[in-house]
Amino acid sequence: MAKLTILEFPDPRLRTKATPVESVDDELNTLIDDMFETMYDAPGIGLAATQVDVHKRLLIADVSTDNSAPQALINPVIIEKDGVVVTEEGCLSVPGYYEEVERAEHIRVQFLDRKGKEAEMEAEGLLAVCIQHEIDHLDGKLFVDYLSEVKRQRIRKRLVKDQRHRTAEAVTL
Repeated sequence: MAKLTILEFPDPRLRTKATPVESVDDELNTLIDDMFETMYDAPGIGLAATQVDVHKRLLIADVSTDNSAPQALINPVIIEKDGVVVTEEGCLSVPGYYEEVERAEHIRVQFLDRKGKEAEMEAEGLLAVCIQHEIDHLDGKLFVDYLSEVKRQRIRKRLVKDQRHRTAEAVTL
């Protein structure tokens, strides 16, 4: 397994709309394993392939407190949603920022599992929020897009400044 690099806002690659996965094979399963290693190391509860510069419709999630419930959803499609919940969201691609976002409280999602078999699941609460957040990534959307333009620009400027600072530190080492 290998730890992957997570793209950070405002990297334009995060705006790429992912294409459907055409075959579930060993290469895809290796990517899934690498994504789990990356997400757990970050640490996070969800990661979309887009965030690691692979523009395929694939997301992973594990909202357990002990990393015991890993789930991989290939070509996920929300087929039903209801209720409204407002939660504070963060994002591995927008490090250090948390803002309230409104999402559906309950969803039903269709997808392919790691063996390429069609599956369907219902999710609510944190898992539902996580899946919706990661599907947004697959559509080229970030949680900051739900914020006001002023907040989004403030976050963007700060992250660009932080990225420049980290690059300057790396060069001087």
